[in-house]
Amino acid sequence: MKRLTLLIAVLVSLGLTFSACSGGGGEKAKAPEKEVQEAPAEAEATPEDDWAAQMTRGEELYKTKCIVCHMADGKGVANAFPPLAESDYLMADLVRAVEQTLNGSHEEMVVNGVTYNAPMVPQVDTKEDGVAVINYVINNFGNPGGKVTLEEVKDVVIKPRP
Repeated sequence: MKRLTLLIAVLVSLGLTFSACSGGGGEKAKAPEKEVQEAPAEAEATPEDDWAAQMTRGEELYKTKCIVCHMADGKGVANAFPPLAESDYLMADLVRAVEQTLNGSHEEMVVNGVTYNAPMVPQVDTKEDGVAVINYVINNFGNPGGKVTLEEVKDVVIKPRP
């Protein structure tokens, strides 16, 4: 019964993941171009503004990409998809976490003492988005907080996708 539950969870999540990740079509929809307006010199962005924008982007990405497997509360699906909430594995290597959001993961991992081996497809296309979503996750779901920077992930290679 446990295997059947796991199999169903994996199949459902894979189906939802592919539909959430692919957008359903062969070509990506092109966003309408926005007119870029220069801000007045006295209204330069502060690091706090950048952080707030990054948290907003990270939350958006989580809710459109990650929530399918890791759930709204970040606790994942028992015996199928690992928790991001209070996750020792996540917090142990933030650069690895960004790399996995960019390239997916097919490795066995032990999260909070439980072994997981479900594949994860790539979720984001840019390092900026990878950093944003991981920063959002490590600062939510009962995680202790922190920050990973673009500088820290500069050597992460984004693998070609079919």
